[in-house]
Amino acid sequence: MVDPSGTLGISSSRVGSATDDEYGIELLLDLHGCDVATFNRGSLDAYFTGICDVIKMERCDVHFWDDINVAPENMSTEPKTKGTSAVCFIITSTIVVHTLDLLGTAYINIFSCKQFDSKVAEEFTTSWFSGRCVKRNLIVRV
Repeated sequence: MVDPSGTLGISSSRVGSATDDEYGIELLLDLHGCDVATFNRGSLDAYFTGICDVIKMERCDVHFWDDINVAPENMSTEPKTKGTSAVCFIITSTIVVHTLDLLGTAYINIFSCKQFDSKVAEEFTTSWFSGRCVKRNLIVRV
């Protein structure tokens, strides 16, 4: 089916929640100038607890991908790969974070079929990582 608006369900300015006739929304945030002290398992785990509280989601399992317990010769050293990635499963989908230590950037995806306020999520996330949002997209899933 062709989207007559030409937007393909992508919005960079929409604020709010999915409507009843939409499946859900996915908020994508690109943050730059972040405090790299927040780019660790402890901080990310606390972030997942906090973001789930503010957007009223039920947190489930969290999984990390980083250099902990990795042999030095196998550790990431490139700017686009050195960091921590984490997935937090929530009852209604996932929250994914990719941090890049050498660039001071964080990339966050929050997807849920349960309605949530994307502006609240953006404000909490930007504050948590002490960064500035350089790109925001809200995708409506149908």
